[in-house]
Amino acid sequence: MTLTPPSRSSLATDLDSQTLRVIRAVADKGSITAAAASLGYSQPALSQSIRRLEEKLGMPVLTRVARGVELTEAGEVLVRHAATVLRAIDSAADELSELSGLRSGLVRIAAFPSASSTVVPRLLGDITRRHPGVRFSYLEAEPPEAVQAVRDHAADIALTFSYPGDPDDPHRASATGLATVPLWREQMLLVVPDAPGLGDGAIELAGLADSGWIAGCPRCRGHLVELCEASGFTPALGYETDIVQAVLAMVGAGLGVALLPSLALSATPLPAGVTTRPPAAADYRTVHLVTAQGSAGVPAIGATIAAIRSLDAAAWGLEALSHALVT
Repeated sequence: MTLTPPSRSSLATDLDSQTLRVIRAVADKGSITAAAASLGYSQPALSQSIRRLEEKLGMPVLTRVARGVELTEAGEVLVRHAATVLRAIDSAADELSELSGLRSGLVRIAAFPSASSTVVPRLLGDITRRHPGVRFSYLEAEPPEAVQAVRDHAADIALTFSYPGDPDDPHRASATGLATVPLWREQMLLVVPDAPGLGDGAIELAGLADSGWIAGCPRCRGHLVELCEASGFTPALGYETDIVQAVLAMVGAGLGVALLPSLALSATPLPAGVTTRPPAAADYRTVHLVTAQGSAGVPAIGATIAAIRSLDAAAWGLEALSHALVT
């Protein structure tokens, strides 16, 4: 048989892990028959595999001797490198198996502040019990920053919110490359002093026109102004803070009233003299799940998305929305 020397590039592409395992087994066992038995091959199949290898290399890798076979110089080169190459391949296979089996992996989550003390601890507690090998990181961020973190590959999953009609809704610009799915509807509640004669029903916003108002983040503040203006007045924004406990304390001190989401209120007991009521015109915002398109196929990310969907949202006063699957 005439063997044609191959180019260097074809040598690199023609070598594969199974070929290296074959030549290493022959070197270890000293014969084709013994090597075939160790690999679970028939002797003719292994001999054919070696012939194909020699054709690809353009040189023999074995010489036949009375007691079996011996490696040629080319065969010795292959065996010398086989251990390192196969160890790297086996290590990669082990790591991939860990990832696919959810025994390892990293999921980076971003979410808005009121989710930090409600949804996020429950989520991380649930999923780390199910998959203790998966690691998580968490970034607290308002919706525009959280959406951008997913865009920049700084986060894998973002929990965000939007208000109806928000002209700066960050999800509107996320159609390309991101999957945005509405998860829950969250009720907005008025936080007011528990004054005599308040009653148990909803409150007309116009009835609070003369009150001072305590507002939070820019998106929440903008939404509050829009609601009040729709009721015929401009709210007097005297205090601004994102800290829920501070808002409640200010209301309790008689400094004003506020509009807060149910998530924020579910994690913080109301102080004495403070109560909540829904506005007469029911008000809600939507909580979204934002991911990169196709990222749900990554095992750890897919498992985290499934864990988010399985959360008991009603425990925080959230209403589950019907939505498409995240892919």
